[in-house]
Amino acid sequence: MIRRILAMTVKELLQLRRDWRTTGTLLGMPILLLLIYGFALSFDVLDIRLAVVDMSHSRAGREVVQAFLESGYFRRVATFDETRPVDALFDSGAVQAALMIPSDFAAEVAGRRPTTLQFVLDGSDSQTASTILGYARQIVVTLTPGLYELEVSPPLSAAPLVWYNPDLESSIFLIPGLVAFILMVTSVIATTLAVVREKERGTMESLRATPLAAIELLLGKTAPYLLVASLSAAGSLALAWMLFEVPVRGSFFSLAVLTVLYLAGGLGWGVFLSTLVDSQQVAFQVALLSSMLPTLLLSGFVFPISSMVEPLQVISHIVPARYFIAALREVMLKGVGPGVWWDDALALVVYGAVVLLLATVRTVRSL
Repeated sequence: MIRRILAMTVKELLQLRRDWRTTGTLLGMPILLLLIYGFALSFDVLDIRLAVVDMSHSRAGREVVQAFLESGYFRRVATFDETRPVDALFDSGAVQAALMIPSDFAAEVAGRRPTTLQFVLDGSDSQTASTILGYARQIVVTLTPGLYELEVSPPLSAAPLVWYNPDLESSIFLIPGLVAFILMVTSVIATTLAVVREKERGTMESLRATPLAAIELLLGKTAPYLLVASLSAAGSLALAWMLFEVPVRGSFFSLAVLTVLYLAGGLGWGVFLSTLVDSQQVAFQVALLSSMLPTLLLSGFVFPISSMVEPLQVISHIVPARYFIAALREVMLKGVGPGVWWDDALALVVYGAVVLLLATVRTVRSL
């Protein structure tokens, strides 16, 4: 059995060497997509266009404005003494936020009395508006003690401490999920197209005439793709570490085990899909839809699973990227051992076994 599987594996490796399109998809596409999406996909908001309405004309007001500008997030595009011109700027999209300082601001600060700054946002993009509001709140919290020249510390204060991602950089959160998304899509599409291409060329008929069992045929065809996809995954993770500074605090061995389990499930799903269709055009569409949409929407990559409605939370349990992303973040960002992510690894094993069983049953029927 081992000799037959090895012979099939060698045959597929030779085929991959001649088939530069499939090899290029598995090796180059993940790295290319990681570069594109890694730079384009970000929740960080920079260069925020800010209008300032300073009705106090005071040193305290200027300190507030300076604090916003020195934060690195805001860029002042207009300054007014009244609020009326601001409406037109929001209507035209010239500004994303407006800071309004009341006329009695300096007097209230000098008397150490509570006062209010008005911060107006363009809420047409709710995600961006929420991020900008968080920036503004943090600036005001940092500015307040110096502004009021407090001589006595308050009896109770909060000192926020963020673990694993101190600067709250969105790339640290997104890149592991992006790697999972790219690997799943490319591995499923490449495998599905490669097998269906053999159907169209008639080479599958020759394989049916050999003494290979269905499971031997599947393992022999999957092993080379698993090897190439693993090399591509290693390159993607290395690029995430070097270029996007995503830390790898955990064991590289753990990272390798999780990646191989995840890729095996993706390749198995691609082989299963190839048994359902007979043309490359249909195979591409089916592979793209069945891998991209669940991984993007139901894995926790972008949208938290806990915020989804109950039926979608249930469906997300059959999406392998859900478990891989969770385990990947645990290993890369937190550096924890198998005691934390073993259940995610077990789920990947179960998924891979199920899809391989389905592919085997379908292959037996076709043979």
